[in-house]
Amino acid sequence: MKNVHLLIPDLFLPKDIASGVTKGLDLPALEKLLARGVLIGSDPSTELSPSTSSGRTVEALENYLCELFGVKCAADAPIAPVGAAFDGLAAGCWLRADPVHLHLDQSRMLLNEVSISGVEAAALCAGMNEYFSGQGMQFFAPHPQRWYVRTDKLPRIRTVPLAQVIGEDVRAELPGGEDAGRWHGVFNEIQMLLHSHPVNEAREARGASPVNSVWLWGGGCSGDVAPQKNYDSVSSDDVLPEMFAAAAGIPFAVWSGQWRAGSEGRQLLVWTGLRTALQRGDLAAWRAALQDFEAGYAQPLWQALRSGKIGRLHIDVPCGTNVRHVRLSRGDTWAFWRRAKPLSRYSMM
Repeated sequence: MKNVHLLIPDLFLPKDIASGVTKGLDLPALEKLLARGVLIGSDPSTELSPSTSSGRTVEALENYLCELFGVKCAADAPIAPVGAAFDGLAAGCWLRADPVHLHLDQSRMLLNEVSISGVEAAALCAGMNEYFSGQGMQFFAPHPQRWYVRTDKLPRIRTVPLAQVIGEDVRAELPGGEDAGRWHGVFNEIQMLLHSHPVNEAREARGASPVNSVWLWGGGCSGDVAPQKNYDSVSSDDVLPEMFAAAAGIPFAVWSGQWRAGSEGRQLLVWTGLRTALQRGDLAAWRAALQDFEAGYAQPLWQALRSGKIGRLHIDVPCGTNVRHVRLSRGDTWAFWRRAKPLSRYSMM
């Protein structure tokens, strides 16, 4: 029988905005799933309440995906070697070094993503490789938005995933740890180098944001990272679950507008549409995406669980530094005494 594991980052909004943003949304199936579900490891009669969580702590969605695929996290979630293999790079010790735009806003240093061509990415990496030649690092851009730096040995630093700092002040999020001083220096040198690069001069001339820095994160060595085949199929709207699926030899399907049951076994669904909308600060897009999810996923999953086509549904909601876990079986769908609550009642405390 099929079991479904659904991961939905940023479903529960901060308490101070949750009521206003969710007002008027029609989410009967999703609200029933949340209300009828029970906490893993709790008494089966215990409801998921707005103030309860599983007690497990993670730093980011990236860390939690590592956990789901059996990848150990040390200082960082070792995303870089998984991504490097996916993007066709050789084994080694890797950091992501993604292209970004930094700009001052009063006392804050804000980070934004940039759109860049493959030709531009190759030219900027070539400039960094020339500058850092002989210093034990080499930059690669196998994908315009995904850059990597291979190092002779893994730096002893702690980093923050790029997704967590988009639109944020990065001053307090720069690498920490024993080797932080050296990598702060690298960070500054890269900014000075990119500032005067011809690619950026041309971008600014046509009104595009310059690629004036890279964001270093997700360090790890290939030999230490071996994602496990803990699922029989994976589907997501984000490339990171696809990378893990490829490394573990699991069939992957691109996210569609409608849930597809697929074959029997364990199915992992990772939907980041709400996180993407919040990163852009677009609450209208957050609402629209969630309403589409209700029709395309929550309603068919509810019906499939109630009819017995799904044996178990496991919903995880990363929110802040916690993950809330909801588990449902067919019998739970008939627990009418667990009354549905508005989504805003589950807001982050």
